Amino acid sequence: MKKSSISKLVFVAIVVIVILSVYGKFKSSYNGMVVLEEDVKVKWSQVENVYQRRSDLIPNLVATVKGYATHEEDTFTKLAEARSKAGGTFNISEEVLNNPELFQKFQEAQSSLGSALQRLLMVTENYPELKANESFLSLQSQLEGTENRITVERKRFNDSANVYNVYIKTFPTNLMANMFGFEQKPYFKAVEGANVAPTVDFGESK
Repeated sequence: MKKSSISKLVFVAIVVIVILSVYGKFKSSYNGMVVLEEDVKVKWSQVENVYQRRSDLIPNLVATVKGYATHEEDTFTKLAEARSKAGGTFNISEEVLNNPELFQKFQEAQSSLGSALQRLLMVTENYPELKANESFLSLQSQLEGTENRITVERKRFNDSANVYNVYIKTFPTNLMANMFGFEQKPYFKAVEGANVAPTVDFGESK
């Protein structure tokens, strides 16, 4: 075999190796972004689930409290308004993950609902008989568990979003992320006076 032919074969082999290497890196990076983004979406669905669970518990809570605290209509009205507003944000779905403004809207609406719920729970301290009600005691356990889950699921979402965001911002993955429209995901942030899980404590007043 002539020397020139050998050189051509070596060149072709090198080109093939380079192409396969680039393709492998490209495929790995793209699939990695898909996997990480899907994990963020899964974590987001869990966040929605726990917030929805809290919202679903509120009518039973209000119905129970109303039986004892008949003069707290203003508190009930504000809670109903906050629940209605927060409920509307559930229609945003996964679109919220690529829109910081919508994400903030969701966060603020849920924060307002948490604050309204906290005000109602503070009112219950004035009604000792209410805190001995079996339905109320049952709601205690459910609400405590839900608020804890909200905190846990928000943290899991933030952790997942952080892993994804770091990955798509790292070179050369960031080039492919821009090419295929993989966008940075927002985080749940602590806001003064908002987005803080309300204290659910039905213990005896001190």
